[in-house]
Amino acid sequence: MGDPVQLKDEGNKHFQAGDIDKAIDCYSSAIKVCKDKKVLAVIHRNRSACYLKKENFVNAASDASKAIDVDAADIKALYRRCQALEKLGKLDMAFKDVQRCATLEPKNKTFLETLRRLGAEIQAKLKTTFSTDSRVQNMFDILLDDEMEKDKREKAANNLIVLSREDAGAERIFQNNGVPLLLNMVESGKQEMILAAVRTLSGMCTGHKARAMAIVYMVGVDKMCSIMALDSEEIALATCNLFQCINDSLSGGDKREYGKEEALVLDVAKDLKTILLSLLEMVASKKVSGHGRDQALNLLSKNVPRKDKAEKNNSRTLFTIDHGLKKILKVCGQVPELPDQLPLTENTQLIASVLLNKLYDDLTCDPERDNFRDICDEYIKSKIDPNNMDKTIHAINTISGLLQGPFDVGNALVGHQGIMEMMVALCGSEREVDQMVAVEALIHSSSKMSRASFIITNGVSLLKDIYKKTKNERIKIRSLVGLCKLGSAGGDDYSLRQFAEGSTEKLAKQCRKWLCNPQIDTKTRNWAIEGLSYLTNDADVKDDFVEDELAMKAMFELAKSKDKTILYAVACTLINCTNSYEKKEIIPELVQLAKFSKQHVPEQHPKDKKDFIERRVKRLLKAGVTSALAVMVKADNSILTDQTKELLARVFLALSEDPKDRGIIVAQGGGKALIPLALEGTEAGKVKASHALARIAAISNPEIAFPGERVYEVVRPLVSLLHTDRDGIQNFEALRSLTNFAGFSEKLRVKIVKENALPDIENYMFEEHEQIRQAATECMCNLVSCKEVQNRYLEDGNDKMKLLVLLCGEDDDNLQTAAGGALAMLTGAQKKLCTKLTQVTTQWLEILQRLCLHDNPRVQHRGLVVVYNMLDSDDNDLAKKLIESEILEILSVIGKAEDNPQRQEAIDVARACLVKAMELGLIKPFTSPS
Repeated sequence: MGDPVQLKDEGNKHFQAGDIDKAIDCYSSAIKVCKDKKVLAVIHRNRSACYLKKENFVNAASDASKAIDVDAADIKALYRRCQALEKLGKLDMAFKDVQRCATLEPKNKTFLETLRRLGAEIQAKLKTTFSTDSRVQNMFDILLDDEMEKDKREKAANNLIVLSREDAGAERIFQNNGVPLLLNMVESGKQEMILAAVRTLSGMCTGHKARAMAIVYMVGVDKMCSIMALDSEEIALATCNLFQCINDSLSGGDKREYGKEEALVLDVAKDLKTILLSLLEMVASKKVSGHGRDQALNLLSKNVPRKDKAEKNNSRTLFTIDHGLKKILKVCGQVPELPDQLPLTENTQLIASVLLNKLYDDLTCDPERDNFRDICDEYIKSKIDPNNMDKTIHAINTISGLLQGPFDVGNALVGHQGIMEMMVALCGSEREVDQMVAVEALIHSSSKMSRASFIITNGVSLLKDIYKKTKNERIKIRSLVGLCKLGSAGGDDYSLRQFAEGSTEKLAKQCRKWLCNPQIDTKTRNWAIEGLSYLTNDADVKDDFVEDELAMKAMFELAKSKDKTILYAVACTLINCTNSYEKKEIIPELVQLAKFSKQHVPEQHPKDKKDFIERRVKRLLKAGVTSALAVMVKADNSILTDQTKELLARVFLALSEDPKDRGIIVAQGGGKALIPLALEGTEAGKVKASHALARIAAISNPEIAFPGERVYEVVRPLVSLLHTDRDGIQNFEALRSLTNFAGFSEKLRVKIVKENALPDIENYMFEEHEQIRQAATECMCNLVSCKEVQNRYLEDGNDKMKLLVLLCGEDDDNLQTAAGGALAMLTGAQKKLCTKLTQVTTQWLEILQRLCLHDNPRVQHRGLVVVYNMLDSDDNDLAKKLIESEILEILSVIGKAEDNPQRQEAIDVARACLVKAMELGLIKPFTSPS
């Protein structure tokens, strides 16, 4: 057991040295063994000061209170408790403590200033509270008054929404009978009133578990579902956001400490289950609008599958499959052309397919996957009825939905006896709707090469027959897309073309013709893009397409439309045109071996060479591809899947290859669009987007490329490219972009440091690759003006300073400029580093002299600034040592030189050094010859 007084003294030393954690440990050990009440009070008071430094205000107030319990006039403890209570928002209690301090020491300016400030804050808070209550009531009075002017009601609605987004405002609305009044607004049936009410409820639920649960009970899940079911895209989206806010708050998004209130909101599982069941009911309900159904599916897609596969509990997914899989399959099987179908939007069935895919991917073992497949199999079998064609095409359409989602499940169903035959038979049906559903199913089922070869043998003649005979444009284009897909089954392998020379170009020409015809309905034109997404595997088709500016612009306009089912096809087309797909490395030795053994060897099309690709990229940029991509990125996550995001990121990376094109990308919103792609998606997609960001950030003004607060979001993706797993070119471009950012503002420098980039940057300063080493040194040069970076150089036991000095001795001018600049700034900001510079290597003086004698004026200037900083460092021995060396002769020669605009900065600093040496009495003034 230690001596409490000794432990207290040790804690005091640690506190004065700035080692707060060790001080807390010492004080805590002292508290355990101390028996003397007065000493214990002092220790508690001291530990309270530590907790204030650590911003642990609850413990700081608690320790100060224990000291005050022993001595009510302990002025230090009173003031520390006042500081902690103020930070905790308990202004009235803090005011009482500082009032007591001011009574004990009436002349203490700190106490008087704090007393005045807290008094003013309390008055302002009271004023705000009273005025907020009356404002809330006034807003509701305006909103619920039918005779009130429209603009006043709109203003009141917006004010209410803004107020609900602040915790204090949300609480005032809640306490002032706000929820029943908001329900009255919903009952009015007016869209703007319902929107205002729902958005206000969302604000009130955000980040507050207790309030969110209370609102769930007061409004009711069924009521919220009935609001989301309304046929209004805006209302459905707002209610979806309300459900998401409730889900986040109940399932862990709320991090606040409730204390005793925790018991009231502890068990949220029942409510989350109720919400999940209600959403599943909405999926297959005829009473729900298409927009409402979309949002119900979106909520399931976002909240049911695990976000992190490392988490073992996938019970939400299993529950959803057991209670809702058949309902989701029912949505996939809807055929809008038939009577008595569910209300849908153009996006609904694709969203349902994406949800099915996410649910299947979230399963962890074979029995779970078998159960999923069995439910699908049972559902399809129950719908196939030779006597009821409507039910049968519902089954075939459901398989199409599965083929667009969990492909393996759909593929297995297609392989079942009779399914493919039924699809072929439906193609020959007299009913156009049967033909359309069957052709779509054939298209989706030919995604695998083996399946495509089966259909090429059995289905090409059938599709050609339909294409020639049908007069319905919608069926004609679908059969054409089927032919397009089969024609591109060999990918970009020139030797694996499925059709005769020139056939794919003819198909593409017809697709472009439909695409450019605004008289044709949007869905049919979308299918034209679908066809091009396959055909552009052929380099001849790509080249023809980018030459057709009207076709490109028509595709971009469709990509910006409300129908987002086309995003993947547009992304695939752009991937093909820019050749930015994943390419397998071809090893020459293996090619020779394959030829020798008469195996197939992939061949590159002559138009897939670099100069053709560059020309296509320029054409796409000219046609406005960046603005289309920027709109596509904003699509809802349930349709903009991680795979589609990766494709878009690859396209952006290909577009940003040439530095001259990066300005166009920034001007059309490409910089902003890349940020979400770099933060979310597949690992490969995030890396590609981060690399494209690095290219843009390296040569752009950050304020223009990433306006507002967005610039700070860019730092993390850039830092991620410094990881040793990344390519050298990615490391290099990330360092260049961070150099640009670090030279822009102190806030950006601090952000780079907070993202823990320094260890990686320092690591690359040792890199053998000259360009990477130079880029890392330049980045560090721009970062050293940051206080935290300077502190790292002040620490003992590392070679950071030594490395900078040695880099100054390298032969590369640019490297010397960067390292010399870093040394100049460090020695100017921290005088201790002037002395440390002389201790890290015996070569320091020789390297410094080389810098001062350098031919490059920029390098020479930096060396002379370091000399000046050392003379100005308050270390007389160091200054004397410098002047006794050859440095004095160098300074004299440079200082006496005639003014020269090219070297003026160096000459001026040399003269300043000589003046400083005279001030220190190390040299005497010299007289110029007459």
